[in-house]
Amino acid sequence: MSECRKYRIEGRVQGVWFRESTRQEAERLGLSGYAMNCADGSVEVLACGDAKSLERLAGWLREGPRLARVDAVQALPYAGEPPDGFTTC
Repeated sequence: MSECRKYRIEGRVQGVWFRESTRQEAERLGLSGYAMNCADGSVEVLACGDAKSLERLAGWLREGPRLARVDAVQALPYAGEPPDGFTTC
């Protein structure tokens, strides 16, 4: 059964390969969705897949790639249709 979660990641998360690293991790976990920069300097991630993989991604988002500094991760509800594949915007 597939479910979707949307995350907002705050900190030094733009310009540090956060979106691309998230895409790679999500694909490794078999998730679909996207990662995109927001105007306020945060990153938004939509991830869809099984609950165990979503939990693993959430843990990874709390750390991010080596150059990132994650200050906060918010999980937000998402009731839309799961997208195909994982993209960066």
